[in-house]
Amino acid sequence: MTQIHQTERRSRTLRGRPYSLHEFAAKYGLKNEQAESLYSRFGPSSVELDLLMAAKRRPPVLPDRISE
Repeated sequence: MTQIHQTERRSRTLRGRPYSLHEFAAKYGLKNEQAESLYSRFGPSSVELDLLMAAKRRPPVLPDRISE
């Protein structure tokens, strides 16, 4: 009998503080659909999303806000 192996889903380690979806969209001036797509594919990591947007040559519209 043939066994079907399911691929393991690897969870990513969160690098940097997490962005909320609203915060990410506002920082880069993205429409909701764009922000949701990127957020779901790359996760909430501020480091990962900032690197992605830098690679796309999209500078932040709003400055970083450090929440205390």
